[in-house]
Amino acid sequence: MSKTLTEIAQQLKDADKKVQLIYAFNGMGKTRLSRAFKQLVSPKVEGEEAQSSDLSAKRILYYSAFTEDLFYWNNDLGQDAEPRLIIQPNAFTRWVLEEQGQDQSITATFQHYTSEKLTPHFSPDFSSVSFSFERGNDEQEPNVKISRGEESNFIWSVFNALLEQVIAELNIAEVANRSTDVFNKLKYVFVDDPVSSLDENHLIELAVNLAGLIKSSQSDLQFIVTTHNPLFYNVLFNELNGKACYMLGRLEDGSFTLTGKNGDSNKSFSYHLHLLHTLEQAIADNKVERFHFTLLRNLYEKTASFLGYPGWSELLPDDKQLYYSRIINFTSHSTLSSEAMAMPTPAEQATVKLLTDHLKSRHAFWQQQGA
Repeated sequence: MSKTLTEIAQQLKDADKKVQLIYAFNGMGKTRLSRAFKQLVSPKVEGEEAQSSDLSAKRILYYSAFTEDLFYWNNDLGQDAEPRLIIQPNAFTRWVLEEQGQDQSITATFQHYTSEKLTPHFSPDFSSVSFSFERGNDEQEPNVKISRGEESNFIWSVFNALLEQVIAELNIAEVANRSTDVFNKLKYVFVDDPVSSLDENHLIELAVNLAGLIKSSQSDLQFIVTTHNPLFYNVLFNELNGKACYMLGRLEDGSFTLTGKNGDSNKSFSYHLHLLHTLEQAIADNKVERFHFTLLRNLYEKTASFLGYPGWSELLPDDKQLYYSRIINFTSHSTLSSEAMAMPTPAEQATVKLLTDHLKSRHAFWQQQGA
């Protein structure tokens, strides 16, 4: 049955689920739905200032607001101004940057998804950020204007740091024990398609990390995630339990549909074989990185679940505890620290190849003859 976006937003609100995952093709209204949902659960009061510092009144945190409203470029190049990304004064970034001091975490996440040679530099008052790029001759090119995709990744890195801090704060059950009471009314997190310009390896990793954040939430926070990317959708589908899944569509008359996707209908999005292909390609190219241990562990977990094993370590070679410990050491970081970003040693890279080959040969993965 066709509905307006406001009616669909009401349907999502009434569902009262911890996680709702929505797939939609581009142009189907995902971003408009996020706005309709925000307006429904937290309508803007007439005369309200856009940069209000009253965090305690916030009921929803949503990614698309950051993309569209809170960051813009200072492009006054006619006055020889250096290109800077201006951070519009707002309560959320002020809290995560000034009060929580998460600028280094944001930088680490941003460089992880883009390039370690591309470095953001926050102004002392965190009102703007400039970027420098390190050339191959060890010279640094200051004040570069990054691409739209890199800008999107930077904004996601800010949002990710904020979300980590908010979840950790709300996980403290006793309200009196929290370091702040400003998030006590926060109930919804709406994430609208945070995957632009990522390669598939980092896209998988971002989905796994986002799912891990959602699973770490022990409060009453509810999450709605929309995406147009089948792989991103499928990773989240496999990672998250107890979620409600939908497909958003738009009809010719401008109305919308929200169709439930249950059970096998979600399996049309390839995942396990794509993970295997990603690992094989990294091994063949001699480009195994630490995040490939996360993908390898994920592949073992899904295969063990499908085959009915009580735990994924049961699929490991004979010296199970040794390999289990190695994988756990490389996948236990909850955040992207500089240590976690270091390149694996040749011996560690060989472990990824050994365990990938073992899974293929011992647990019934189809292999092309002659491979």
